[in-house]
Amino acid sequence: MRLTFHVLLIIASLGLITAVLLQKGKSAGLSGAITGGAEHLFGKTKARGLELFLSRLTMGLASAFIILSLIVSYIVTE
Repeated sequence: MRLTFHVLLIIASLGLITAVLLQKGKSAGLSGAITGGAEHLFGKTKARGLELFLSRLTMGLASAFIILSLIVSYIVTE
């Protein structure tokens, strides 16, 4: 059981790293914030296609990573 959760945690962490690295940058630094890149923060532009999928995948993998981390830490302390 302990080994299973450790393997799942490793898979979730590698998937999370991959999903974050595949995403496109949201702004171009300070020049992006000045020229309207701040609109991305407030959701005025809609993401579609692969960008939307990667965003949702990242949120799901991050949630799985946090939950699995809590489970593994609970199992290790027992």
